[in-house]
This record gives sequence, structure tokens and C-alpha cells, in this order.
Amino acid sequence: MKTDIDRKLRDFVGAKTAKTFSDVLGIETVGELLRHYPRRYLKKGELTPFDELEVGDQATVSGRVKKVTVRSLDSKQEIRPDEVNKYRRHKTITKVVVTDGRNDLELAFFNQPWLANKLTAGTAALFWGEVTMFRDIMQLKGPGTEILDEEDLSEEEIERRAKPFRPLYPASAKLPTATIERSIKIVLDNLGELDDPIPELILRREKLIGLREALQKVHLPETEKDWEVAQKRFRFEEALVMQTILAQRRAVTDALKAVPRVRSEGGLLDDFDARLPFKLTEGQAEVGEEIFADLARPHPMHRLLQGEVGSGKTVVALRAMLSVVDAGGQAVLLAPTEVLATQHHKTLTKMLGELAEQGMLGGAERATRVGLLTGSLNAASRRTAMLDAASGSAGIVVGTHALLEDKVQFADLGLVVVDEQHRFGVEQRAALSQKSGDATPHVLVMTATPIPRTVAMTVFGDLAVSTLTELPAGRSPIKSSVVPAKEKPAWLARAWERVHEEVEKGHQAYVVCPRIGDDVKNAADEEGEFAAGSEDEAESKGKPRPAISVLQVAEILDGILGDLRVEILHGRLPADEKDSVMTRFAAGEIDVLIATTVIEVGVDVPNASTMVVMDADRFGISQLHQLRGRVGRGKVPGLCLLVTHGWAGSKSYARLEAVAATTDGFELSRIDLETRREGDVLGVAQSGRRTSLKLLSVLRDEEIILTARHVANSIISVDAELAEYPVLRSFVRSALESEATDYLEKT
Repeated sequence: MKTDIDRKLRDFVGAKTAKTFSDVLGIETVGELLRHYPRRYLKKGELTPFDELEVGDQATVSGRVKKVTVRSLDSKQEIRPDEVNKYRRHKTITKVVVTDGRNDLELAFFNQPWLANKLTAGTAALFWGEVTMFRDIMQLKGPGTEILDEEDLSEEEIERRAKPFRPLYPASAKLPTATIERSIKIVLDNLGELDDPIPELILRREKLIGLREALQKVHLPETEKDWEVAQKRFRFEEALVMQTILAQRRAVTDALKAVPRVRSEGGLLDDFDARLPFKLTEGQAEVGEEIFADLARPHPMHRLLQGEVGSGKTVVALRAMLSVVDAGGQAVLLAPTEVLATQHHKTLTKMLGELAEQGMLGGAERATRVGLLTGSLNAASRRTAMLDAASGSAGIVVGTHALLEDKVQFADLGLVVVDEQHRFGVEQRAALSQKSGDATPHVLVMTATPIPRTVAMTVFGDLAVSTLTELPAGRSPIKSSVVPAKEKPAWLARAWERVHEEVEKGHQAYVVCPRIGDDVKNAADEEGEFAAGSEDEAESKGKPRPAISVLQVAEILDGILGDLRVEILHGRLPADEKDSVMTRFAAGEIDVLIATTVIEVGVDVPNASTMVVMDADRFGISQLHQLRGRVGRGKVPGLCLLVTHGWAGSKSYARLEAVAATTDGFELSRIDLETRREGDVLGVAQSGRRTSLKLLSVLRDEEIILTARHVANSIISVDAELAEYPVLRSFVRSALESEATDYLEKT
């Protein structure tokens, strides 16, 4: 049975107004209108008659404009109303005399000459500000103003408009905030009883106000405390719905069956640990035990492993895979790109050594094989890889999306490791899970992008989270510097000298560019003297300079580093060529590698000491941190130079300075996320869809989210279907049926 909250808006405000709400804001129902919360509140003084105003009061008055004059503060001349637009960028003072019919009040507006065309003689309006006295004339200091239509001049309407806390809504010219406010008041005045999605017991325990009271106070507050307690309640409600969805998903996962993969003694894992040339960090050992405990359960593991660049996630993942192989199963490592898949395959094979040479001359007595399956393999290699996977000969299979194809089968898939989770959807992981027969495989998700705890609880809320923060012993420090190519072109010239010096010492360097540039016929003509750091022709004509490309930089560096072995790498190269370039770079046969972000994650060349990131302001903070992690991986200190054409003091320059100031990925992640809108944080902004979180901030409201998570877990543990909580169940269903929770599908 539908309640008032589900009714069409036209039943309350009429068909014409309802159509405007639908067309402009997509609001169709009463509930949608009431959840269109104020974006902020306009703080005014108390409505005061003219003859009761006192100096120092913060007051609001209602009156009509009596006279308007505009003067130039430079020439002291009065400006005619038809000329005010010419003075928009000049220093001006607009004086408005307002009257209530008996007394006058003067208002002064600085550098707002256009008000003369709005506040014409006879205009009715509300004005507010601090009451002051200037040359025996009473004034309002820094006044605010709201023009009133003639139908708004009733005493009741004026008192409502003059309330000390007026809500201001996300609005438009076709649907101003006054219309929204008036419509919400009509709805609230005629609304019946409302069912609350937050159970009464929870409201009392968390000291939250009920739904009806909260709607009244968030839209029509009498005091500052009113909207504060209302917003707190709605933030908790949003968190509770979100965490209930995630708790239900965890319950579903926990109910699935998986083959327990109990760690066994005297197997490949023990042999691997014995041959490790270093000692595991305390964090690696602890996370390993968490994973082994999960793998031993008869329900599938769903765990997120996040860690700093170079914190040793690959070793942790490999030990988990070996544990599954020891227990008779197979493991898959799914990588987002061929370059990364190939790199992972080489890394795992090298780390395992003879343990990866089952059936080969020189292979260990206990061994397995590490298969590689990507889309660009030739027919023979592909057949061999698929046969090894299907027969179980390959205990570990590394690959890209090619692993998801129906033809690819496994003998006994026990563990799926997903590298860089944000590049894969639920459907892709599910496709791999279906290859394990009746049982669900265990899943380990890895990301090198540090995630604040509240975001992890929201975006990856149905996964248990393990975090590696400690770097293995022997990792070298990385020094980072911003290179302002436009302001200080000599610094860029010096950057190329540093690259040359590092190569002369026997080291290697990366040069990273935002794009490939194979659509540019003459790179040097387009870019001009970028190497020297001067403006190019396009920018001098007022056009934005296009991001510099791999091909442009290769052409430029041919004249600067021509005596070095320089090659390029990008995603459009043929697979065998990409593999050849990376192999030769890893072997030290290439001095400088000019590349796109294909080298962002997983590429491990310990001899690479230097990275120059061109147009670094075109990259995000987290991405720069990932790129920087490609150097300093050996015994040689790393150097990362962030080249920008931006000006010091700009927001983009400040972001680069933040990256240069710290190598703490979690701190950089926090800085990065604080500069984004909530939709960007949740990953829905680019889709054009609305996030279901309107008041809750996953960065600010950690305590609320933690409490809601605890409440949701308690509810779902005894009532997974929400049979005893029908209103909460309805809210959860609405959230799932809408497109607004797409960010949850990341999990």
C-alpha cells in the first residue's frame, strides 16, 4: 500500500509546477522532493521594524526601494542606469534608500553596479545585515537582499521569508529556490503519517530524531541546531541503507560453498619461503596468516589487499596461490593490461625459479607451472596455455580478459587474484568464478592505490580489508621535485642533463607522457620548443596546449639524448614488440624508455633510478604516486621529476607540490579525495548518474558509517531478509533498483 511519500507531486502542487520539477530536477514524487535537501542555509537577522533598529544588531527588514544611485569610486561621478553594465569591472558604490513608508534606511553595495537595474524604485524586497551608523544615517553593512513578488507580500509570507535560517536549494533559473521552498512547505503542511526506515530502537539508542521531525527541521529550521540534528539523522539513514546492502552481500557470500584450501606442510609454499632471499615484513606475514585462515574456510574468501607502492603485495599473493596449489587447486592472476600480465608472469616465474619448472630438465622435485594467457598469443601458444589450464598442469595462470572467454577452462580453480580491482567489474569476476564448477573460488583483490578506511567500507564494503604499509628492507628512498618548464626553462634542460648523468652511472630512466601522439604528423611543429620550456604556437594564440605525447618527446629527445639508447612503449604497439621492449629494458639494453602509463603498475626494473613525468598536471595524484613507484626499486635512490607548464600558485601546481612533498600513499590518497566531489570519490560522477549519498560524506562521516555498519551487521545477522523491518527493506530495494548505487557494483 502506497503512503503519501510515494504519491505523485502533482497531487500537492499542481500539474504545471510538478512538470517543472520533473523537467528540471527529475523529481516526480513527494518523497523525491523531500529528499532534495538544502545545499546551505542563509543566515539572516531577526525581522525588525525600521523604528526598532539598533546599531550593532544583525537584522532583517522588509521595505520598498525609494531611490538608487551608482557612483564610480575612481571619478566620483554618478553613473546613469543605462550605463552600469560598462562599469562591471570598475570600483563602484551603489546606494539604495529603502523605506517602510515612515522611516528610511540606506544600503551600500560595493562593486555591484548591476543592482541598479534590479532594485529599481518601488521594488519590494527583504534586506539583511549589520546595522551601522554613518554620518548620522542608519545603514546596513554588507547587506544581503531578496526581491519579493507582489504575491509574496502577505505578512505570513514575509515572516516566512525573513526567518533567521532560510534554506537555499540546488536550483535553476526555471526552478528558483523560492519555488522549491514554497512547494516543500505545501507538502509538509499536507503530509500524513510517515513510516521511518530507521527502527525505533535504533533511533532511541543513537539519539536520532524521527523522520517527520527531521524533514520539518531540515527544510524549515528555526535554529541552527534544528538543521544540524536533522542532517545528522539523514546522514545516518543514508549510511544505514548503504551498509545494509553491503551486509546482505556479505551474508550471501558467507552462505556460498567453497572448497577449503587448508595450508599443508612440506609443499611448494614451504619450499618457496625457504628460497626467499629476504625476510617477510611483519605486515606481509600477518596478512598472509589472515589469507590462509580465509582459504581454510568452507566459504569463499572475499578480501581486499591494499598496500603502498612496493610494499610487497605480489609476494603475499604468490604465497596465497602456492597454498592453494599445495591443497590441490589452481590459482588465477587477472591483470588489466597485457604489459602488466606479461610482467606478472615473468616476475612470478623468476621468483619461483625451479619451482615453476614442473616436468622440465632442472625443475624441482615439487614444482608447478605458471601459464600465461593473453589475447595476442599465437595459436600454438594459446593452445598450450589453455591445455595446461584445463589439465591442471599449470597451477598458476596469469592473464588478461582472455581468461574470461568460455573456451578457457580449469581443472580445479580455487583462487582468483584480481590486480587493480577498479579496472574490472562484477560481471568479469563472476565469469571467472563460474569456471570453478559448483563451488565458488576464493577471491583476493589487490590494489596499489591506497584507500581511506571510510571509502573502503563504502566502495569495497563487502570485502574484508588487509593493508600493507611497511616497505620491505632495502627499498631506496625517492626524491621528487616539480619542474616548472614555462617559468624556469633552465630547470627542464637540467632535468635532461640529470637523465644523462644517471645513464652514465649505469642506471636507466623512464619518461612518461599523457598520450601516444600517433595522430600528429609533425611532432616538432606542433610542440615547438617544449624541450626548452617556452610557449608553443597554439598556446601563444590563446588556445590550450595539447598534452605532450610519446612521439613528440621521442623526437625532441633525439636531439638532446641522441647518444643514448632511447625507445618508446605504448598500448598500441604490437604485443610482441611491447614484450620485446620491456624485456630489453629489464635486461639493461635500453637506457631511456619513453612510455605512456602502461608502466604505471607492476613493472619492476630495479636498475631504473629516474623518472621524468611530462605534463604531470594532466595526471591524478594517485596515478603520479603509482608512476613514481617504478623507480627506487633497487639499491639506488630514486628521482622523480614532475614537469609542468602550469604556474606556481595554481591548483594543479599545488597538487604536484603535494606529491613531491611526501611518499606516503595514504596521505596523498586523502589529499586527492578531499579535492573531489562525492560522486568522483564513489566513481559515479563520470557516468552522469546521481549518487544516493546526498548528505553523507564518506571522507568526513567515518564515525557515522562505522556505527551504521555495526547496526546493519546486527540486523542482518538475525534477519537477513529484513522481514521485521519492512520500511528499511523498501528503502534498500529502492536503492538497489535505482542507478544511484552503481558505485556499489565495484565490489
